Amino acid sequence: MKIQLRSTIRSALSLIEDIGLVVIAIATVFAMSSSIFNMLNSQTVTLTDLLMLFLYLEVIAMIQRYYSSGELPVRFPLYIGIVALARYLILDMKSMDVWQMIAITSSILILALAILLIRYGHVRFPYQSDESTSLRNRPESER
Repeated sequence: MKIQLRSTIRSALSLIEDIGLVVIAIATVFAMSSSIFNMLNSQTVTLTDLLMLFLYLEVIAMIQRYYSSGELPVRFPLYIGIVALARYLILDMKSMDVWQMIAITSSILILALAILLIRYGHVRFPYQSDESTSLRNRPESER
């Protein structure tokens, strides 16, 4: 009974997770399409437009990576954070004081160092096996 209940809960949570990811993917594609439509209407493409499209692509890549491997690397949200901060810096640079710019660029540096640290950790201390750590790739009996 207890094993069946856990299996049902896992299945329900997996379904909720899948629905959430599909909603995020659809919303991201809609936002990307809207941005492209706005660029076509204005007949201009700015650096901030390109950075926004890059953010959308990173979200789609994150979802695709999760579905292909069952894992979500921490690096993906960090990349998105770096691009988002760079976009914010580019958009509002004229209205920022020096300390705000230093704070944002320091944040970008900290995120980049975190990515390097994570990559170093993965190389220096690899997981036993990628297959063994992924819940999606395990049979139901082993979860």
